[in-house]
Amino acid sequence: MANQSIDIITKVLEQSAKLVEEKVDAQLSKLNEMDEDDLERLKERRLEALKKAQKQKQEWLSKGHGEYREISSEKDFFGEVKDSKNVVCHFYRNSTFRCKILDKHLAILAKKHVETKFIKLNVEKAPFLTERLRIKVIPTLALLLDGKTKDYVVGFSDLGNTDEFPTEMLEWRLGCADVINYSGKLMEPPTMSQRTSTKFTKVEKKTIRGRGYDSDSDSEDD
Repeated sequence: MANQSIDIITKVLEQSAKLVEEKVDAQLSKLNEMDEDDLERLKERRLEALKKAQKQKQEWLSKGHGEYREISSEKDFFGEVKDSKNVVCHFYRNSTFRCKILDKHLAILAKKHVETKFIKLNVEKAPFLTERLRIKVIPTLALLLDGKTKDYVVGFSDLGNTDEFPTEMLEWRLGCADVINYSGKLMEPPTMSQRTSTKFTKVEKKTIRGRGYDSDSDSEDD
């Protein structure tokens, strides 16, 4: 019985290898049959694709992509979001330590993912917007596609619940929301190379223009 199972597996592997070999042979044969005109057209298509990609990159850069920027008001927010397909907006507060941690990672990702606009907005200058988006925990990332909020990253709960999460963890989380072009495996979040214990204390409450906000930061900011 065991020998029969081995024989079946062997035949399946041989058939799979044969199919792969035939596919490669077909592709090589197709390349060999191409004349100089065909090769020239192939080069032209590739060059055109490169030019198109470069043009798209320049368009993104002209709209403020490629850098992590602070916007000054709610009015600016609506203009920035309308101008770009993919937007990550960090709603922050100066006194919240974890906002500074996010700043570091977002600055790195802004340069890496030019296809997405990365901005930040002080909640003290945006009472209407924070109310409209129901932002109650600081920091919060609003992830927007085509001018509409698709998802939120609230505090660090999706990032390993630690201040020491790697940039790759945030990159993966943004990829899950499809707000960046993520090349990794969405089903497998990056492993934490160093899981250091981070102390957590009670949730901090502060008032901004009459409103209470939860602060996802430790007691050093009190």
